Amino acid sequence: MLFLTSELLFYFYFRVLTKYIVSKMTKWPLGVPPLAEQKNYETGMHGDVRNDEYYWMGDFFREGPDLEQVVDYLNEENKYTDLMMGETTRFQESLFAEMKGRIKEKDESVPVFSNGYYYYSRSEEGEQYFKYCRKKGALTAPEEMLLDVDELAKGHAYYSVSGFNISPDNKLLAYGVDTVSRRQYPIHIKNLETGELYTDSIFPTTGGSEWGNDNKTLFYTATNPQTLLSEKIKRHTLGTDSNLDVTVYTETDNSNYIGVGKTKSEQYIVIASAATMSSEYRILDADTPEDSFTVFQPRIKDVLYDIEHDGDKFLIVTNKDALNFQLMETPVGQTGVEHWKEVIAHRDDVLLEGIDVFKDFLVVSERKNGLIQLRIRNNSTLQEHYVDFGEPAYAAYTGSNPEFDTHSLRFVYTSLTTPSSVFDYDMQTREKELKKRQEVVGGYDPEEYLTERLYAQSYDGLQIPISLVFKKGFEKNGKAPLLLYAYGSYGNSMDAGFSSNRLSLLDRGFVFAIAHVRGGQEMGRQWYEDGKLFKKKNTFHDFITCGEYLIAEQYTSAAHLYAEGGSAGGLLMGAIANMRPDLWNGIIADVPFVDVVTTMLDESIPLTTNEFDEWGNPKEREFYEYMKSYSPYDNVQRMDYPNMLVTTGLHDSQVQYFEPAKWVARLRTHKTDDRVLLLKTNMEAGHGGASGRFEYLKEIALQYAFMFTLEGITE
Repeated sequence: MLFLTSELLFYFYFRVLTKYIVSKMTKWPLGVPPLAEQKNYETGMHGDVRNDEYYWMGDFFREGPDLEQVVDYLNEENKYTDLMMGETTRFQESLFAEMKGRIKEKDESVPVFSNGYYYYSRSEEGEQYFKYCRKKGALTAPEEMLLDVDELAKGHAYYSVSGFNISPDNKLLAYGVDTVSRRQYPIHIKNLETGELYTDSIFPTTGGSEWGNDNKTLFYTATNPQTLLSEKIKRHTLGTDSNLDVTVYTETDNSNYIGVGKTKSEQYIVIASAATMSSEYRILDADTPEDSFTVFQPRIKDVLYDIEHDGDKFLIVTNKDALNFQLMETPVGQTGVEHWKEVIAHRDDVLLEGIDVFKDFLVVSERKNGLIQLRIRNNSTLQEHYVDFGEPAYAAYTGSNPEFDTHSLRFVYTSLTTPSSVFDYDMQTREKELKKRQEVVGGYDPEEYLTERLYAQSYDGLQIPISLVFKKGFEKNGKAPLLLYAYGSYGNSMDAGFSSNRLSLLDRGFVFAIAHVRGGQEMGRQWYEDGKLFKKKNTFHDFITCGEYLIAEQYTSAAHLYAEGGSAGGLLMGAIANMRPDLWNGIIADVPFVDVVTTMLDESIPLTTNEFDEWGNPKEREFYEYMKSYSPYDNVQRMDYPNMLVTTGLHDSQVQYFEPAKWVARLRTHKTDDRVLLLKTNMEAGHGGASGRFEYLKEIALQYAFMFTLEGITE
């Protein structure tokens, strides 16, 4: 498989000898890492020539001449990881059993009432998946089994159900299935009265769909089989050949994602088309599904808006002339922007994130000082109040609220010490009822753990929030291991939520921390704006600042500090490995987006064109040069790197496997240290890792064992 140049052969034997000597002095076994073949491939633009010597690794999906060599290389890396982590095999098994043991295997979700039925899912002892069920009218009614995913998943290494969608007459179920983890779903239709699975099978789709009110028309999002992008909204008539489905909308801007849904009122089918910085909606009366859609408001550059139907008007959440968004309304028959009127004005210190509409109340999700607030407005009196949560760092969001004529709001609350909790909140009386709190099997006492909210000053003076949790008895003496996590892209806010798996870290002396870096929206829309495009490096500087602050305050030290991020957060890991390799004892990069320039130049692969507003288009010189200045793959240097564990999935449609594989291969020939570098590829999964309730825990066990080994923590 590997053909090495004389220079690489010298390097290879030198590394083997050095590795042998070091293995005698450290906790790692003797192992010879794979060295991938280098094949010159010139790429680049604007007069800049980039030699991508591992470009050939992308041939698994291109089905090029190196396809077999790609698989061989990934398998060799897996064998090397297995060898290096071999002495932790029993420890990993123990960690897996420990984390699995905290999960209540026979469990049931809190039922949600919708259109005359209570819907819920339940799980059985030892089963990996779920059974989706309902009861008519009352919880004492007989159970109807809608989908037994445990049964459907038999014989599949990976199985995912998506787009669960019941027809208005409650008789039909449409759902998508992915057995590859490539996010390409055929949609199936089941008759819930007879149990018959119709011959209608629609592919390729995103899995999502929406019924017309005639109970026979199904709208869905069709995807491009090559780029996997959502391209068309189609209309399927029950019982007809899907090849004859009518295209009702085609997206001509390949930087936009599209999808189809329905308003909470069930009155309108809605087509959404949105990029990072602009959006556009089309609406259609759901009672006449064969009519044409009409544009709600044509897209405007740098203007985002979202809509919800409310009686004789539409409500609009928009950033038009409002950085942190505002709430507007407009009559049903006059949806153009010229008719929009202010309901809740823009505020500099509050981000308006979304709304939930009820007959007598309006619920507004807001974010202030990095924390979510639920604002309740009485539609008749216009009186307002906020739901009280009472903790310094937490996550809260509205749950499933399909019913319009009710005073009950379902919301979910969690914190770093509070397991996920489902509440029903009476918006009239302001009383909360805890419906269910995630059970931690074996016992869990939140009083044994403490949380803090800290602020680290970044290079430009801004205060970066950090949320921490640790077990009581922790001492700030710089000796404790600490795992610092962040994401920092797309405006995704990383709120402080509970994880029972994390107890395996905390109970062994680790501190866990979340750095709320720019690129998210924790501190408002400007927080996101200052962490993308030409300001992307702020994300990296903020994370480094948080690491330095935690060391300065003696929560940890560089010898015990670990960093983790995935996907776009994996880009963050690659960047901080290049920028400050001395700051971390170990880095875990999950499905990392690390070859920014090559990916953003290739419009034939998933996500590229959709992400121009986030990263920029490298066909423009300024963006090309800026991307190249931070892209982890392009900035690998001959220097010492931290210990690193890199994970990926062969079928990943979001960040494709060859990005982390190429990155690791280049790191192997450049790093001048003898710290461990591991690449683990799940050959049967994609971006989200293994499917099922328990299999993913094996991946977490590997990550924990990696850090525990570095800390000298044994079983």
